[in-house]
Amino acid sequence: MPLLLEWLGCVTGLLGATLLALNNRYSGYGFMAFLASNVCWVGYGIAMESWGLVTMRLGCTATSLLGFYRWSSGVRRSNT
Repeated sequence: MPLLLEWLGCVTGLLGATLLALNNRYSGYGFMAFLASNVCWVGYGIAMESWGLVTMRLGCTATSLLGFYRWSSGVRRSNT
């Protein structure tokens, strides 16, 4: 099971990064891919007792949630 979580975390993380890098109307879905990746990595970190990894991915989950909220609510960065 840890091997599956590791590879799912890897693939969904790469998908999230690709979607955000495209910078088009679908880019916000990259945050959803990152959330899926974070869930996998947290599960992997727990299975491997890698608490630094778990802590990092929980922090990344918070930033992904913020990014998804801002994208889905239409909040945009000002140019000032």
